[in-house]
Amino acid sequence: MNQLSSLTAVAFVITSFHVQAQQTPQKTPQPSGIEKRYVDEVKVLADQPAVKKAFQVFIDLEPQTKQDHVTLTEIPSPPFKESVRAKKYAAMLKEAGADSVWIDEVSNVIAKRKGRSGKKTVVVESHLDTVFPEGTDVKIKPHGDTLYAPGIGDDTRGLAAILAVLKGMEKASIETEADVLFVGAVGEEGLGDLRGVKHLLRPGSPKVDSYIAVDGDGISSIVHRGLGSHRYRVTFKGPGGHSYGSFGIVNPHSAAGKAIYYFTTEADKATRQGVKTTYSVSVMGGGTSVNAIPYESWMEIDMRSESPEKLNEVDQLLQAAIQRALKEENGLKRQGPDLTVDVKKIGDRPSGKTEATAPIVQHAMAVTKFMNAEPQLDVASTNANTPIALGIPAITIGSGGIGGGEHALNEWWLNDKGYLGMQRILLVLLTEAGLDKGSSTKATKR
Repeated sequence: MNQLSSLTAVAFVITSFHVQAQQTPQKTPQPSGIEKRYVDEVKVLADQPAVKKAFQVFIDLEPQTKQDHVTLTEIPSPPFKESVRAKKYAAMLKEAGADSVWIDEVSNVIAKRKGRSGKKTVVVESHLDTVFPEGTDVKIKPHGDTLYAPGIGDDTRGLAAILAVLKGMEKASIETEADVLFVGAVGEEGLGDLRGVKHLLRPGSPKVDSYIAVDGDGISSIVHRGLGSHRYRVTFKGPGGHSYGSFGIVNPHSAAGKAIYYFTTEADKATRQGVKTTYSVSVMGGGTSVNAIPYESWMEIDMRSESPEKLNEVDQLLQAAIQRALKEENGLKRQGPDLTVDVKKIGDRPSGKTEATAPIVQHAMAVTKFMNAEPQLDVASTNANTPIALGIPAITIGSGGIGGGEHALNEWWLNDKGYLGMQRILLVLLTEAGLDKGSSTKATKR
């Protein structure tokens, strides 16, 4: 192998690791199988003339779906500033044929497609926000068949996919038994803390019977377990002063250092067994000069687990470590006021799971098999966390195609048989919403 080939091979390995390292889902042992009744149900459903017609519509719509994808990607949607994209997406859903479209108080876009009976409500959702701050260049840069742009996959592709599903249902005259809500949700990423879906499913809101989030690529993954997280910003505060002249006053950095040591020591013991549970002191700051005792020291901590019990256990260890450090630092002071601490929770993503035996998971697995793909049950932190924690049957599935570089400026998307994603979404949706028997005989649009 020549030098150039060697460098290429090394670059490939590094790139492959980079992409894999950013993937949130964790693979788990697969269930023994799919119940035959779900497999049979999916086969019958897929054989309906209206469904076959919709499958072809998705293929025919590929150029338009690509243009929708490009249009949405190039509308910036930074954290907490999704309103411009929301307005455009609402207009696109209305044009696609939704019965009613509105933007709620937090800028979620909701498009309702009425069912025959309306006795159930099924949500199919993708998120509007990206991780990229205001001012990021989101112009698409094509390289051959691959499109590069921040946010093009996560989750703008999902928005384009469920928009195409709505178009396909309209063009194929597919009617459902249940009402279907097509949702573009705000606040999925980072400190958004799932705020869009939390608002959508808030106490007193209209009942939702099942929830299908569309996020990520491919047609294999089925996220049925929510990876919960607690996030804190901890700030130790003191008077601050000259490093020599004020020596003996409380030092916030010293307290923060003790808190980190006590927390990580105990958390390490607690997380070596049982369900995978993680913790990280991720960001720190404070201080003004090398010859000044700081007046504050702050840090941001992330902890994650799919087990609510383990997550709470690690959370309690953090709280105990903070109080122990505060007490010890105040015990060392020689002059001045006591140190104080402010503990602010900046993120709370619920955890839980939809059992692998639940109909929505079994249906998704059966559909995946029907699509000639191997179903992979996963755990991840997605918008499905909230309905899962509320006891609503919920999963997250991909939007088809191939993508990578999520949360990076060089994020990319390749439309490799992307229509399969829409076909899969439609089948899973229909297993939950029910296909009105009249759909197959209707010759005209709704």
